[in-house]
Amino acid sequence: MIIDSHQHFWKYEPIKHEWIDDAMSVIRKDFMPSDLQKVYAENGIDGCIAVQADQTLEETDFLLDLADKNDFIKGIVGWVDLRAENIEEVLETYSKYPKLKGFRHVVQGEPDHNFLLRPDFLRGIAALEKYDFTYDILVFPHQLGAVLELVKRFPNQKFVIDHIAKPYIKAGFYDGWAALMFEIGKCDNVYCKLSGIVTEADYTTWTSEQITPYMKLVLVAFGWKRIMFGSDWPVCLVAGNYNKIKKIVTEFIADFSSTEQASIMGENAKIFYNIKN
Repeated sequence: MIIDSHQHFWKYEPIKHEWIDDAMSVIRKDFMPSDLQKVYAENGIDGCIAVQADQTLEETDFLLDLADKNDFIKGIVGWVDLRAENIEEVLETYSKYPKLKGFRHVVQGEPDHNFLLRPDFLRGIAALEKYDFTYDILVFPHQLGAVLELVKRFPNQKFVIDHIAKPYIKAGFYDGWAALMFEIGKCDNVYCKLSGIVTEADYTTWTSEQITPYMKLVLVAFGWKRIMFGSDWPVCLVAGNYNKIKKIVTEFIADFSSTEQASIMGENAKIFYNIKN
């Protein structure tokens, strides 16, 4: 089973989705399950994990509704305010939904480099394990120091780094990101998504040769059992069609064993997000 471990749905609203700037105008429209089903049929994808794109409980409920109506959505990563005083009560409520696998906060947008380590946020992270919820880490490279401290503090919590922590590929920066990712990869509770990579390069001039060193580092740091394919559809469309994005990963792992390829393209996502079918 091939699982796309990272994609989004939305009904486009200019204010809500103001992060979609003029350079990304191609995705200023609705993207719903019926659109993605056609793409998956063309590209041999069996299922997906739908990830929040808005920081509201309404977003979580929106994704739950879509997952309930579409079997190919195998799980969702929603949003809750992990800093809320009633976080235990909120998590208890959401624990009743089998397709809700975990949560994410758009930490990359927080001005505080150490947002992940603030006491109120740590209290929320500490509550996730009780309900077997995962946590998706969305950060920029300058926030990886805080990520390293976070994942070490909660060795039994399942974490996954989205978009290989968004290295500054367009600018050619590598070493600082690589050093911290290598350290984070030593923590067995942390996975990493091979997703959202091309959008950190130049949308129109990126090449596989430019991106390969970053994927190689992730492979060395995390190993083939803890990395997973993700498209970041529809955001990826600003830099290429789905087939082109998928090929970045499939060509990178073309010489791997069939077991390793199957793990990266689906089995690891099933294990991490506890997908049963």
